[in-house]
Amino acid sequence: MSQSCRILACQLAIPPVATAAERDRHLDQTAVKIGASLRREPADLVVLPELSSIDYSKQAFERLDELAEPLRGPSFETLRKVAQDFGIAVVYGMPRSSDGGFRISQVAVGPDGEIIGFFDKLHIAHYGASIEKEYFERGEQLFVFEHAGLRIAPIICYDIRIPELTRRLALRHDAQLILHCGAYSRDESFYSWHDFVVSRAMENQVYVLSLNRAGADFGDSLFCGPWVDEKTPAVGFPVFEEALISLEVDLAQVATVRERYSFLADRLEDYGALEVSDRGSQRTGPAAAEKIA
Repeated sequence: MSQSCRILACQLAIPPVATAAERDRHLDQTAVKIGASLRREPADLVVLPELSSIDYSKQAFERLDELAEPLRGPSFETLRKVAQDFGIAVVYGMPRSSDGGFRISQVAVGPDGEIIGFFDKLHIAHYGASIEKEYFERGEQLFVFEHAGLRIAPIICYDIRIPELTRRLALRHDAQLILHCGAYSRDESFYSWHDFVVSRAMENQVYVLSLNRAGADFGDSLFCGPWVDEKTPAVGFPVFEEALISLEVDLAQVATVRERYSFLADRLEDYGALEVSDRGSQRTGPAAAEKIA
């Protein structure tokens, strides 16, 4: 089994797209950028942000009848060729047409150009700059896949703020790399975003790539290892600018951190079985104090 995986993380600037033709031009330009980067420095896995085929805007969402795609649509046809040409996996975001509605999806394509699987966003954001509940339905299942010796699980934007999700992916499904692909706008939730990313990486002792799009209202992607401190800080991306950055996941580091810091091994089997002592209802006096102690 391979001990490392090389990632090309693409903090992309995504232009406004009003038509399918504009969307497809953007996809072609994205493929050219990725190809140029991979020729300079090879990778095992390429990752794109949430909804990477369209801009995150009310104007684009109002045109989902034209801009959303089936699973094997223009995004797939364009990016599968990248996967085949370079013998890699590509994970990309798109608005997916599904049963008369739309979902926010991350799709994984393998080196053979075939779809490995996909994940639909479970938690639909609707606060700050987020306007998703008017247009999208939530997903209904998890998705974990193996590539380059790793077990990899995509989640999307708001999903990072629900700790049960990443906990289950790490402990029940053995994910070692969480691909957190987002469209984090600089609204009131932006400041706290990185804190959630670091917490999810360290509490589950996994790698987390939290990948935003580029632009004046976006940027600041973050890559965390299973342990973060002043000597091993998270890797920050440019504040606003587009950047395609090479990263490495070291599988041995996950095992080392879990051995050194036994957070996961020290968990109790069932916290729900613990009784709760309501001190406010206890009798006063020495007997009660002894019982509480």
